[in-house]
Amino acid sequence: MTNALNSLLVTPFHPSLFTENCISSNFYGNFLDGQTVQSVVIADENCISSWSSRTLASSASISPITQDFQQLVWVEEKAVDPSLKAQIPPEASDPPGQQILNSLESNRYEILYRTPTAALVSMQNDAAYRLDTILPRFWKPTVLPASPVNYIPVPDAAVEPVRKVLSSLKFDPVVDALVKNISIPQMKNDIRFLTGEDGQSGIVSRHSFSSGALVAANWLKERFEDTGATCELKPFLQGFAPNVRCQYASVVNTTGTVIISAHYDSRGSWGLPSAPGGDDDGSGTTALLSIARTIGRTGVKFHQNVQLVAFAGEEQGLVGSRYYSKDLRAANANITLMIQADMLAYHKEGEPAQLGLPERIGTPEVAQLVGNISALYSPELEVGFTPACCSDHQSMHEQGYPATQVFERAGPIVDPMYHNSGDLSGREGYDFEQLKSIAKVQLATLLHFAGYEL
Repeated sequence: MTNALNSLLVTPFHPSLFTENCISSNFYGNFLDGQTVQSVVIADENCISSWSSRTLASSASISPITQDFQQLVWVEEKAVDPSLKAQIPPEASDPPGQQILNSLESNRYEILYRTPTAALVSMQNDAAYRLDTILPRFWKPTVLPASPVNYIPVPDAAVEPVRKVLSSLKFDPVVDALVKNISIPQMKNDIRFLTGEDGQSGIVSRHSFSSGALVAANWLKERFEDTGATCELKPFLQGFAPNVRCQYASVVNTTGTVIISAHYDSRGSWGLPSAPGGDDDGSGTTALLSIARTIGRTGVKFHQNVQLVAFAGEEQGLVGSRYYSKDLRAANANITLMIQADMLAYHKEGEPAQLGLPERIGTPEVAQLVGNISALYSPELEVGFTPACCSDHQSMHEQGYPATQVFERAGPIVDPMYHNSGDLSGREGYDFEQLKSIAKVQLATLLHFAGYEL
């Protein structure tokens, strides 16, 4: 990437940023740095100087870019429980993140912005999409777009249908009977194929560039089609496995579409080829399959179009969902609700079964709807908020669509096999009952919001 612009602004996100035309037209996205959502802007010096002179910008970072930059990648430390960080040798985390960022510099990557928990790095394009293979498992890269993007807030009119369902929400015994059709034995069979634990699929990894991801994509397409969905593989970038998009057409005349999604790509331990991804995100993908199988088994029909989407490229920075959501926005698609499932099955000993909703990025009313529905149909789940953000719902949210995420814990990541080659379903802490409970919430939300008939 080359660019003649010569100032970089990294500042905490606020809608007022976008009242300045020169700022809004040079916006590259929002990214997490610890507890803060940071906005990245690359513009000429006059624009940023004018903005900073009129705005309280004490927490903003403004720096010159003295030469043409290459592909930009945001690198961040994920929100993980301190007990997991304790597994890292002290010399690798003292001070936090310092050694990781120093190693990026030693690879001749130019660091344009850095804190102990995040960095903005310039590197060659071919290295950017493979950065996850050299980063420790608690750090995640996100490739920035090649050109500025529009900031599209979710309009109030798009949230109003969610508020309407919230205002009239009550227990429905038919919905309860439908969601109880979800089968744990079938879930066990599905996840064991995706991880390779069945000894038959041959899948060792579902990394976005692996042959196992292609096996998984084709298998998912066939399984969704078995339930009556119309499916297609949607390539988005050379080298990546495709997104898997499936749809159940509405039985009434409408363009309204609800998306229930997960990412099926995986990431293993640094330097090792195995990436079974049983929890991250084989669990979310299995929940998606369980919803499809229940739709097929019960014959339920919807009053909105329903898309079940399995994304690839999430581990490289929401790549597949960013392409998908931009295509939807370009087509002016009427996406009325989106719920992303990412990591649903790990249950730490001594804690209650849980459902985590995103603290920061997402539509609060959609999170509230999911939480209220959980109380009706999966009351065994303790509902709370998690800093473990963000999965593919962020891509939809940034295109102005109402969206949220469901997660396995009301707190940071605690799964000891996170981004680890030991992320299998047949291990202590992998809880199929919790997985089913969260899948029930997803399906119940779909039924209440989309409307249904038998």
